[in-house]
Amino acid sequence: MRLVFVTSNKGKVEEVRKYLSPLGVEVVQKSIKYPEIQANTLEDVVAFGVEWLKDHITEPFFIDDSGLFIESLKGFPGVYSAYVYKTLGNEGILKLMEGIKDRRAYFKSVIGYYDGELHIFTGIVHGKIINEKRGSKGFGFDPIFMPEGYDKTFAEMEIEEKNKISHRGLALKEFTRWLKENLKKD
Repeated sequence: MRLVFVTSNKGKVEEVRKYLSPLGVEVVQKSIKYPEIQANTLEDVVAFGVEWLKDHITEPFFIDDSGLFIESLKGFPGVYSAYVYKTLGNEGILKLMEGIKDRRAYFKSVIGYYDGELHIFTGIVHGKIINEKRGSKGFGFDPIFMPEGYDKTFAEMEIEEKNKISHRGLALKEFTRWLKENLKKD
């Protein structure tokens, strides 16, 4: 089976390929710029992106939008995570968190799959923002996020370990469960 993943993020593609290739799914990356609306939820951003892309791609495809939601910052950066990462980076988030005791945060991933209709899959992982960057694997906010029950950041984990517990891994798990149930009909 072949699935088109619309993203310019090579880190996301690598994670998704590692997750789906053992299931016999070939992930083909397409880097198509599409408008990302300013919305209150990742689901709204994904639904708008899929709606726009469906007129530009002829085969089934999926997109992913993820965000880091920090409790003490009222969910910031949330839906603006990609922009905040590009402008402030991990250093900026750590600066914003200086002196804050409540470091609880969660990552959320929303996958939108289009095969003639939109299907949404989500994954959430809770954890905390640590006080310094740790690790060189992963991408984005991975070096400052430590998932609950672990003593290392996403950036200190191998992709296979991260995929088992990460927000994207959990969304992919839901997505693959749906694919298995619904594509057997073909």
